[in-house]
This record gives sequence, C-alpha cells and structure tokens, in this order.
Amino acid sequence: MQVVVLAGGVGSRLRPWTNETPKPLLPMLDLTLLERVVEGIPSNLVDEVVVAGGYKIDQIKDYFKQADVDFDVRIVPETEPLGTGGALGNCRDVISGRFACFNGDIVSSLDIEPMLAQHQKLGVTGSLALWEVEDPTRFGIVGLDQDNRITQFKEKPRPEEVFSNLINAGSYILEDEIFDMMPKTKHSLEREIFPVLAEEGRLSGLPFEGYFIDAGTPSSWSEGVRTCIAEGRFSAGSKNGSSWFQNQVHQATDSMIQSDCIIEGEVSNSTILQGARIGTNAKVIDCLVGRGAQIGANSLLNAVIIGHGAIIPAGHIQTGGTF
Repeated sequence: MQVVVLAGGVGSRLRPWTNETPKPLLPMLDLTLLERVVEGIPSNLVDEVVVAGGYKIDQIKDYFKQADVDFDVRIVPETEPLGTGGALGNCRDVISGRFACFNGDIVSSLDIEPMLAQHQKLGVTGSLALWEVEDPTRFGIVGLDQDNRITQFKEKPRPEEVFSNLINAGSYILEDEIFDMMPKTKHSLEREIFPVLAEEGRLSGLPFEGYFIDAGTPSSWSEGVRTCIAEGRFSAGSKNGSSWFQNQVHQATDSMIQSDCIIEGEVSNSTILQGARIGTNAKVIDCLVGRGAQIGANSLLNAVIIGHGAIIPAGHIQTGGTF
C-alpha cells in the first residue's frame, strides 16, 4: 500500500523550532515525527510514503535520501495552501488503488489491520479511525450504525449540534475512486468530502482504544514523548526511570534527552535536543529546548519553547512563550 502523510503546515505552534526544521523532521525519541506517524502500519504493508508537503520540502527530501527506512519516499509539493482535501487531491497522479492517509501530527495506538479487514468486508470508499472524547466540539464527529458504517459526519459541531462523542482520529484507508469527487482546488476532506461519503453509505469507522495524540502543540508534543517512552516505542537509546536518553544518562523526569547534552540543573517533562546545555541549578519544566541551546545557571523556565542555538542568560525567569 501507498501511505499519504498530510504535512503541508509550517508548524507555527512549534516555533521557533520549526523556523529551521520542518515539523515532519523533528525528532521524537529515535525517529522523526513523520516516521513516528507511519510506524503504526506494519512495514510489510507499506511500499511508498507520499508526503504532501509545502514547507522546507528540500530538507525532507535530503533526509530520506540518507535515512535507513523500509519504504520509498516521494514528495508532492504544495505550492500554495490547499486544505486537507486539496493537499490529498494534489497526489492523485501518483496514487493508485487502495491507500492509507494520515494527518502529519498523529501518534496513536491504532492497529491498521482490523481497519483494513473491515474496510474490505464493507466495500466502502473510505474508512476512518475513531476516538472517543468528552468534548468533541473541536473535532469532526461521526454517527455510527451497528455495522460500523458512518451515517453522518459533522466537522467542529456547536455544542447543540453534538450527536456523538466519536471523533475523526486523522487516520484513513481510502480507495483511489475518492479522487473522482474531489475538485482540483483548495477544499476540506472533513467539510466537503466525508459528509457526502457518509450520506451515500460509502464511509465506515473503527473505534480504537489505547492512546491518540495530535502532537502539533508544545503540550501534546510532550505527551507524545511521554507516551512513546512508556510504550517502549524506540529501538535506539535507552530508558532510565521515566525518561529516554539517546546516549548518556542524566538526571531528568518524563523527558527526552538527545546526545551531547550537558545537564547540571533539573529537567522535567521536557524535550532537550542535541548539544543543549543546562546550567547549574537551572530548572526546566514543560519546555522544548532546541539544538545547541544554552540555558544559564539559576534560570527558571516553565512551558517555554527555546530556539536552536538560543543563549539564555543566568537567572532568567520565564513562564510560557518562546525564547
């Protein structure tokens, strides 16, 4: 199967990290985010990953030319924002047959094989992974019948419009016939395609359990890191306590520490990228620390995104925002 990853955004919620590095290449433990998204499909089912991307795609191309992965990677450039539907439709000339499609931020426990089996059995055009939430108003919700056919789909309903707590989890199996109903212009899968397929009885859904994380924000990025550590989703590096270390073990809690870091302070629930230095008695809590950043002694940082190469003076105190 081919797998399409919708990765057209600039990753604005993870700036300044993404000013230099496209979000699909940000490291989550021993894999990039893009590899983390795709790893839920057994490698024997994947022969090509198609990245629908529009931001720093040359970096993505260069990375996968050298990366040791089990699949071919093809980039389909998005020269202007096309929405989820337009980005997928832009891939129509390189996709054939049945394919999987993932939003580019999703880290989940989804097992694709039962979803494939149900898709085949029902003979539908599309199948959606579904996740149950308490407040579905920020998502697309579905009505589901006893055979797991989706009877209705509503994107971001108002509270009075909520008819279900099952949401679209951003992971799909689709037939290439879906391109026949997609315009060659900017449009939304969730607002313009899925509701029509549901009305026509051509859409199914499969609820799953475990975990579902949209890792596109600082807090959800950290949740993705913690979950991957807890679930043992790494083949390189090591776990010590509740943290993952690429090589040298440091004192840290619920954190990811890449190589060549010097940590002389306290770190909790944070991602520390390669070559960063945290000075004596500094406290780093709920932070994303960029490559080669230097955090001065006695600093107190809480929920800050720190850019690659940033130099934070000694004694600096900051809650929230970026540096």
